[in-house]
Amino acid sequence: MPRRPGTGHLVRLLRSTLGDSLLGVCLHGSATLGGLRPHSDVDVLAVLREPATHDRRRVLVEELLKVSGVGDGLRPVELTLVVQGDVRPWRYPPVCDFLYGEWLREDFERGVTPGRGPSPDLATVLTMVLLADAPLYGPRPAELLDPVPEADLRRAIVAGVPELMGELATDTRNVLLTLARGWHTLATGAVRSKDAAAEWAVGRLPRAHRPALARARAVYLGHEEERWDGLDVAACARYLARMIRERQGV
Repeated sequence: MPRRPGTGHLVRLLRSTLGDSLLGVCLHGSATLGGLRPHSDVDVLAVLREPATHDRRRVLVEELLKVSGVGDGLRPVELTLVVQGDVRPWRYPPVCDFLYGEWLREDFERGVTPGRGPSPDLATVLTMVLLADAPLYGPRPAELLDPVPEADLRRAIVAGVPELMGELATDTRNVLLTLARGWHTLATGAVRSKDAAAEWAVGRLPRAHRPALARARAVYLGHEEERWDGLDVAACARYLARMIRERQGV
């Protein structure tokens, strides 16, 4: 496989590793919401007939470690696996069968293999998959997945705030942008790209909090370096989190 992953290579990896259990593969995220940015992940969801075995999970991790990354011509991959029976019929919280993301790289390099578990954030992922309607293998997403009720999408966004706040120091740009997108979705009912949601949010932030989110957006677009000196990112994140919580029941 080449160092920079294309969707075709990811589909071939999934088909060769998961075999007949693989029902479908769908693209979502930035690639379907206005195009990949310099710091965008390649976001892929795969729907399975049954849970992946430990050996298959390990193969996926080992192969993704080779082709996913940041810099040096690499593009980060976020791969989510769900078992169809865990999300259809829909129930909350949904169960994620496997998750690979670059923010977990250190764990994977130490030999950690991701397992199954409840994942409120999956409600947002499945919503984006259904909206994108971009199958890479198998049928259209709506033939594999049930729609996520709006109430469950809203509570999933709120439920994800504590974990995001815990990652602020190590993943500042992504945390600020994800919080901004959560606020935007709760306020408007629409799911947009991170940079578009951040642009919306910057115009609604108190003046003191705008520079941190504006920097996160500029870094994401490749316009500025990832530097946070002189910016109170914690105060900005707290404000965004408060806006999300206040919109929970609206």
